[in-house]
Amino acid sequence: MVRLEDVQILLHTAQLGSLSAAARALDISPAVASAALKRLESELGTHLLVRSTRSLRLTADGERYLEHARTALDALQAGAQALAAGRQTLQGQLSLSMPSDIGRQLLRPWLDVFLDEHPGVRLQLHISDRLADLYRMPVDVALRYGVPEDSSLVALPMLPDNRRLLCAAPSYLARHGWPGQPEDLAAHACLRLVLGDALHERWRFVRQGEWSTVMVSGRRNSDDGEIVRRWAVDGQGIAYKSRLDVLDDVRAGRLLPLLTDYQTERAPLYLVCPHRMMLSPLVVRLREFLQLRLQQHVLAPLQSALDQA
Repeated sequence: MVRLEDVQILLHTAQLGSLSAAARALDISPAVASAALKRLESELGTHLLVRSTRSLRLTADGERYLEHARTALDALQAGAQALAAGRQTLQGQLSLSMPSDIGRQLLRPWLDVFLDEHPGVRLQLHISDRLADLYRMPVDVALRYGVPEDSSLVALPMLPDNRRLLCAAPSYLARHGWPGQPEDLAAHACLRLVLGDALHERWRFVRQGEWSTVMVSGRRNSDDGEIVRRWAVDGQGIAYKSRLDVLDDVRAGRLLPLLTDYQTERAPLYLVCPHRMMLSPLVVRLREFLQLRLQQHVLAPLQSALDQA
């Protein structure tokens, strides 16, 4: 394979008319320069230079190759400049997958702001609570709750300390009463989410280091987190949702936190992509943008709402 540094030595040698002058210009020894030219000629299978004790000139093959070499190096330099410019002015298309509830309530308005700030960016959104197959679907990155089971995926934390919240509407609690401990949930209508192909029916809680796992039941199940939240707001049962999903409902009193003396399951939010090469300047900037807003507009208001509930 032709080495880029060997081609650069050839160009300098042809321009300066001297191997030693090219070596000085590139701050290498004449021996290293000579070896590079021999390596390049061996790779191409032809002589590029005719050397004598007093002169050096390009062969006919050398003249032909030199023209293509200049074009190739100019193209590489232009590509590097384009990348540098792209880091300053974001542009290009990004395909993003994210959960339905947080996607519609929180992220979608923030993404509108991001697009207004970066007119060169085009966004393709995939809204679903089903895990996107990042190797098969046309998705660059995904926002997902929980650490991916596939260890080959790159998972960057967005909100690692996020947890679930047990909650219900005042109308439901007025009809059916409040659960006093996790075991009481077995007698309540619980709104269950289908995660992938599995029904999330084992709800876990911890207090003073002791975990309680309750098998819950109910007549309403869905693979769409927003549907589960709306059922809860409508008084159809008790939900066990990510705190991010129910923040506005708790602040407005549409949902009330339950069993607040227990700690709930973790639901960390991650940015997931197939490999680190997908972490373009656009993806990195978007992650920083969303993280800042999660810190400013979610964590502080959420804690305040829970303290007042």
